Amino acid sequence: MEKEVIEKFMRMAIALSEQNIKQKLGGPFGAVIVKDGKVIAASANRVIPETDPTAHAEVSAIRLACKELNTYDLSGCEIYTSCEPCPMCLGAIYWARIEKIYYANTQTDAAGIGFDDQLIYRELECNMAERKLAFEQVLHDEGLAVFKLWETLALKNGNEIV
Repeated sequence: MEKEVIEKFMRMAIALSEQNIKQKLGGPFGAVIVKDGKVIAASANRVIPETDPTAHAEVSAIRLACKELNTYDLSGCEIYTSCEPCPMCLGAIYWARIEKIYYANTQTDAAGIGFDDQLIYRELECNMAERKLAFEQVLHDEGLAVFKLWETLALKNGNEIV
């Protein structure tokens, strides 16, 4: 894609982030999802107005894009985000199968203004027993039975496993 087009979409994401703080709606983050050179969805950070800690700009834009395209698979799409995605958003981008991320600010820039995700990055590297958040496995056999049911039905019906 041409540099001018990439910069146009990035400016849209940055404008969303700026508008969000000027309207006192939340953090300075914006995201735009594009497919075949067309904007499919755009969102700023929606954590405060939605009272939803998962409503980051990238996740909100992914939700909108999936509704717009009537699919959970955003293959062929790109995301333009005003900041390098946090661990949650990065996971959502992978799950949505978005093919490329363009970003403006880095995670270090975000940490510098109080949005520091280093705890999460460090925790992901730890074994569960060493994490600050307690983990305890309960009813594994019962949970596994449902997974086996899914596997059986998915294979029988030819369903794609997502």
